[in-house]
Amino acid sequence: MTAPILAGSFLTCPTPLAGDRVLLGHGSGGKLSAALLKERFLPHLANPALLRLGDAAVVPVEGAQIAISTDTFVVSPLEFPGGNIGTLAIHGTLNDLAMMGARPLYLSAGFVLEEGLPLDVLERVVEAMGRTSKATNVPLVTGDTKVVERGKADGLFINTTGVGLMDPGFQPAPDCARPGDVVLVSSPLGRHGMAIMAVREGLAFETTIESDTASLVPLVDTLRSALGNQLHVLRDPTRGGLASTLNEIAAASGVGIELDEPAIPVPSDVAAACEMLGLDPLYVANEGVLAAMVSESCLEAALTCLRAHPLGRSAVAIGRVVAQHPALVVLRTYLGGTRIVDLLPGDQLPRIC
Repeated sequence: MTAPILAGSFLTCPTPLAGDRVLLGHGSGGKLSAALLKERFLPHLANPALLRLGDAAVVPVEGAQIAISTDTFVVSPLEFPGGNIGTLAIHGTLNDLAMMGARPLYLSAGFVLEEGLPLDVLERVVEAMGRTSKATNVPLVTGDTKVVERGKADGLFINTTGVGLMDPGFQPAPDCARPGDVVLVSSPLGRHGMAIMAVREGLAFETTIESDTASLVPLVDTLRSALGNQLHVLRDPTRGGLASTLNEIAAASGVGIELDEPAIPVPSDVAAACEMLGLDPLYVANEGVLAAMVSESCLEAALTCLRAHPLGRSAVAIGRVVAQHPALVVLRTYLGGTRIVDLLPGDQLPRIC
């Protein structure tokens, strides 16, 4: 069940004050995150692999190419409907590799434990990681554990790194969108972020909103087999939601993206929670959704592939790539107008991944 996104009906966060300290907004995936990367990291760390700024770096190793992705998870609360920080860490890293077209091979994990963390919580998290790793057939082969003083880590932080093997004939990337491509999403938006916020805020609905956290590797494998290089871009709209992801793609590819508001799937309970909290579901994080850009001639084949899998049964086309207004994402609203879907200056939902 979906509900409309009413243009202009959601509040957005105010622009944070600039200063000489890190702000929560620097972790939003929005304008402050981009500025932090550009101004503080890339001047010192830039190299050709890093500068592509994909979900993973692609590097050569003895005649082959491998993808390497690393991510740190600081979600609060540690356990939530549909998963916990452990399942999120495994799925998030596998999905980043898959979005580059890589076949995940191995995982590592680093744990920062806070003094006072209940050991039964830790065991549930680690058990979930082991179960998820086995279910996806990608072993966690090395790791590290550190303990910090009470009050220094909010229970538990996890860093995961994944290594995958690239397929020479299938390498979607953020800078490969082309005018005429169709924009698809594999399932309804906003469930992960709203599952977290419902727990934090004590919101009660007729049904419990569950996180969509899942491995997207099977969906990518079906698309690889059916479409090959006619699939140009794959991304999972996590931090910053679909809006931030599409802005990054539009900028990287030098194209415009136009979305059709009536086509965008948002579950009714997610829409209700967003309205209650003054949030826009286009900026809410997902952990089991992929966005794809495919040649228009392959649209039906792509939808057929996605809908054949449980994670993609609600896949729909939501827009198109255009040559006009490069680097901008615009939304065609229910009322027939248009509005720009920009990167947020700050953070709607801190600590959701």
